[in-house]
Amino acid sequence: MKLIVGLGNPGKEYEKTRHNVGYMALDMIAKYLNIEFKKRKFSGFYAEANYNGEKYLLLKPEKYMNLSGEVIKDYVNFFKIDLKDMLVIHDDLDTQIGIYRLRYQGSSGGHNGLKNIEANLNTQKYNRLKIGISNNKTMDTKDYVLGKFTDEELTKLKDVLNIVIDIFKDYGVMSFDNLMNKYNKKV
Repeated sequence: MKLIVGLGNPGKEYEKTRHNVGYMALDMIAKYLNIEFKKRKFSGFYAEANYNGEKYLLLKPEKYMNLSGEVIKDYVNFFKIDLKDMLVIHDDLDTQIGIYRLRYQGSSGGHNGLKNIEANLNTQKYNRLKIGISNNKTMDTKDYVLGKFTDEELTKLKDVLNIVIDIFKDYGVMSFDNLMNKYNKKV
């Protein structure tokens, strides 16, 4: 079983904010699979699918971003997910909008959701897809990440979210090293 987690904050007020890129990516995958997020367990909203002979669990933690790791840990333990079969999709302030990066380990880079994941899973070794949201150093970081995308930013983001579908299609059939080699382009 593969677990794909999209990080974000629950609630209408956070829809289409920079911090909810993970939720947006999962929504694209769910739309592609023609499934809906209808089930709740362990403070998470999830959907299940079978694709190319593999079972997938798509998870949106419903605790706020800073507590995402608690929810993920419950799912990993309950469903007996091997961490090599988990992919976390999240926003990245240090990457420009329109750019994404697959990584299999690394530090949180100051991202509170990732810090909580690392604290709860006791490791920095898990697959992640970082989606750039740029950074506006003239604004408070919290206000920036909880702010809505501009129309121009949404256009760039839409291109990345379409690539997320391709990454998903290959995720179950390629090693993560091959996935990184295929999708991580030199910028």
